[in-house]
Amino acid sequence: MPGRLRRPVPKKKTVPVFILASSSPRRRALLRQAGLAFRVLPARYDEGPPRGDPGRFASAAAKAKAVLVGRRCRRPAWILAADTLVAQGKNIFGKPRSRAQARRTLQRLSGREHTVFSGVSLYHSGTGRHLHWVEKTKVCMRAIGQTELDDYLDSGEWKDKAGAYGIQGRAGAFITKVKGCYFNVVGLPLGKVCAAMRRAGVY
Repeated sequence: MPGRLRRPVPKKKTVPVFILASSSPRRRALLRQAGLAFRVLPARYDEGPPRGDPGRFASAAAKAKAVLVGRRCRRPAWILAADTLVAQGKNIFGKPRSRAQARRTLQRLSGREHTVFSGVSLYHSGTGRHLHWVEKTKVCMRAIGQTELDDYLDSGEWKDKAGAYGIQGRAGAFITKVKGCYFNVVGLPLGKVCAAMRRAGVY
């Protein structure tokens, strides 16, 4: 007798456990790398040019993003928001608005050490519970030659990146040392984010 046909077992749907208040593809990739399920709802927040203390600025921006997205949620939910910028002395570098600005930023970072600040906010829109902190990572960049700089600017990789570079891409060739969390330089301190979510009972 012919064997019975077996019905395919339907795949279980992955239920999002939190909302990511960011459109950053790097942050999405890091969270997926950790096996986390989430929904993306970017924050509509204009933080303006970075100023003052970089840690406080990044922290305030992350908190504001989380609360704004929380107000848009129909049901109570956990929201993860972050804001990353680069600082060198009194100079603070956010995302460059033009190629010329990206060139000036990279010329300042070339051959020197800088610090990457990420403000991180984990917020529950129902209870108002709010976990937030600032992650700092020091990065040493070697001197970048003029031809290398032009080639990098031509690649367009500098767009939409704090400090005008992406360490996970072509700019990784410029970096000689990282003191602290590498993932923080990419855009999210993944280990501490996952630990905070565990403590909060997000998943």
